[in-house]
Amino acid sequence: MEQMVPGIGLCSVSFELNTIENTATDSVTNSMWLLYFVNAFQSSITGNLSAYVTSGFESHSLIPTISVVSSVMSAATYMPLAKILNLWDRSIGFLVMVLFSILGLVLSATCSNIATYCAAQVFYSIGFAGLIFSIDVITADTSSLRHRGLAYAFTSSPYIITAYAGSAASEHFYESNWRWAYGCFAIVLPVVALPMFCLLRYNRHLAKKNGLLKPREKSGRTMMQSIIHYIIEFDRKFPYSGQEGLQLMIIVLGTFLLAAGLVLFLLPFTIAGSAEDDWASAHIIVMLVVGFVVLIAFGLSERYLAPVPFLPYQILLSRTVLGACLIDVTYQVAYYCWFDYFTSYLQVVYGTSIATAGYISSIFDVVSGVWLFVVGFLIMKTGRFRWLIQGAVPLYLLGVGLMIYFRNPSWSVGYTIMCQVFLAFAGGTMIICQQVAVQAAADHNHVSSALAFLNCFGNIGGAIGGSISGAIWTHTLPDALKRLLPDSIKSDWQSIYDDLDVQLSYERGTPERQAIALAYASSQKNMLIAGTAIMALSLIWMFVLRDIKLTKQQSKGILF
Repeated sequence: MEQMVPGIGLCSVSFELNTIENTATDSVTNSMWLLYFVNAFQSSITGNLSAYVTSGFESHSLIPTISVVSSVMSAATYMPLAKILNLWDRSIGFLVMVLFSILGLVLSATCSNIATYCAAQVFYSIGFAGLIFSIDVITADTSSLRHRGLAYAFTSSPYIITAYAGSAASEHFYESNWRWAYGCFAIVLPVVALPMFCLLRYNRHLAKKNGLLKPREKSGRTMMQSIIHYIIEFDRKFPYSGQEGLQLMIIVLGTFLLAAGLVLFLLPFTIAGSAEDDWASAHIIVMLVVGFVVLIAFGLSERYLAPVPFLPYQILLSRTVLGACLIDVTYQVAYYCWFDYFTSYLQVVYGTSIATAGYISSIFDVVSGVWLFVVGFLIMKTGRFRWLIQGAVPLYLLGVGLMIYFRNPSWSVGYTIMCQVFLAFAGGTMIICQQVAVQAAADHNHVSSALAFLNCFGNIGGAIGGSISGAIWTHTLPDALKRLLPDSIKSDWQSIYDDLDVQLSYERGTPERQAIALAYASSQKNMLIAGTAIMALSLIWMFVLRDIKLTKQQSKGILF
């Protein structure tokens, strides 16, 4: 892999753990766990409420659309954030993401229409995705490569607690005021994040005090040159030629083209079904064409204009990184093909409460949260990860395939729960092994870039999965409702389609509710078929990974 010159955040701030007091290290670890706890708790609560929030604005069908935009914007965040973490220090990137998260929570709590809610979800997704990414990078700083699986298992363990607590809390918020589900975390998050920020700054102070952080030499650059230096790369030999403003515009343009191109190209798949002329609608065709052209423009700007590529493509020279990214994007596409409407499906088809639907959808979090410790232990003992992925991929395919068979109101919900357990064992294994794989293939200076690349692929996969889900939903559910609903309410199909509360207003066992349940089952089955077909590609990708022995030297230290 091509070696890059490490930035200030790496070469002058890196120091070994044994130079820091153990109590400070333990405090950082505990703070990371608390932040994961807050993220897990709020995501469990707000995830269960999202269907009702959108239904309140008569926009239940927009769930995949919101998911697509949020995922794309989050994907565009990882690489700039990785540069911030490397160039300055971990605390700066962490603070920026906390502010984004708080802004998203406040906007969500105060929104008065679906447009504001969508914008709030974008800020919210960027903030929390970046926050968790920052913690994952710090986790890599504070653990050896061989023990990293156990370290990630520890930081992910709050999901074991919050999965069921969040589901119960979401029902309470729904019955009282769903806005406080966002409002309370807008208060809690800064309280929990402040100690972590202070600890990072304190450890940086210790480094200066002990002479481990040398004073920064004056660069002699102008303000514009400094901005370009930090945005582009940490190469001190960057040639300043008086064209700094133009170069800055090129970099910002590349970031914009990636996000805009993905949004414009993927959104039509989720909204075409609601357009008057379906795929023949002018605005649908325009979005597809413009999105495709913009993505080509992004590729050309990366190749011929950008001083340093937005995405560090040289990382993909490692087949292990490439294989892990391909498995992740395939896994995320397959997962989000069906997950966005899963809790709605459980409530409509099986008549579960919000809390019970949340419990079932949270089985993944609980089971995988416990199983991750086993996976981390196996990685530590064997020093290898590929064999675990090669067992997890077929198990995941089995779980998704069985869900196709059991996606029918005539089957007990217990079979769905069984499938969720299979998915939890397999999915948890894949997630942690992917993280270890990309870090094993990179040196410590490039851990944040490797993780950013993996997360970028994953979020793009989630966006693609959401667009497939939306396309199937908008093209199959309306037709199924028109076909299956009794004649007495057939004309009400639009209001039923747009509002989960309307769907649940019909008593279970009535012809109306049975028709809605069958329509849901039909759409979900199509989503699962698509997800299973896509996930089958991972049977190829898992053999791209190299069987790396996790005994290679990789520095362990806190980089603040």
